[in-house]
Amino acid sequence: MAGPVDTYAVMGNPIAHSKSPVIHTLFADQTDQSLRYTALLVDVGGFKKAIDEFFENGDLGLSITLPFKEEAWQLAEKRTSRAEKAGAVNTLWQEHGQLHGDNTDGLGLVADLQANNGVTIKGARVLILGAGGAVRGVLEPLLAERPVEVVIANRTRSKADTLVELFTDKAISACGFDDIEGRFELVINGTAASLQGEIPPIPGHIIDQNTCCYDMMYGADETVFNRWCREQGAGKTIDGLGMLVEQAAEQFAIWRGVRPDTRQILDLLRNEMA
Repeated sequence: MAGPVDTYAVMGNPIAHSKSPVIHTLFADQTDQSLRYTALLVDVGGFKKAIDEFFENGDLGLSITLPFKEEAWQLAEKRTSRAEKAGAVNTLWQEHGQLHGDNTDGLGLVADLQANNGVTIKGARVLILGAGGAVRGVLEPLLAERPVEVVIANRTRSKADTLVELFTDKAISACGFDDIEGRFELVINGTAASLQGEIPPIPGHIIDQNTCCYDMMYGADETVFNRWCREQGAGKTIDGLGMLVEQAAEQFAIWRGVRPDTRQILDLLRNEMA
């Protein structure tokens, strides 16, 4: 007779669109792990109660998505240094009765760029568009790869300045969209402009055939940002589906002690969306 099944879930609002249950179930199949992973819709205002009930029930780990990542950060009693810098937590688990929090988004981005797409971050000049939670969440792992310079450009420059102040020991600076200068080997779109079918107002001359453009958003069709970058002559364009799969693999490794092979699962998801 089979023993009890370990239970995990993703919490968010909305949640019906989440690919996390499919991804983690595929990871479990691949690594012969016995677990169940579900999606839980949580009322705004009911997040702490939902977390308490989840762990009191003996369940083991949570993925956290919008709009609860900042609240998860506040509730985590122990946070990793990257979660600390991110100001947001997307991974929760309990250890010795304490709630632990991590943020795997930046690791997911770095893995997708380097392992899946052969993009070198070390020594690269990097432009990041946007200064919201998505950008803050990836900065520490990105800077750890030692780019020669990171420029954060945002419509409201003061928001970008606030992020730069978190990393006073790094080669990082801020500017408005109108003040972007020079060329970049890597341009990352961390704004939600693609969701509205818009493009951040940046000059096309910062992109050439040596530029890789990365949109954190993804969809069945090419994102408007990536299409625009291709039209400017970008050598490579990548969307955020790989980041989603890689950050989930990092979560799985934290919870289960084994990191799944992501290539097959990424291909499967891509084919399903086509």
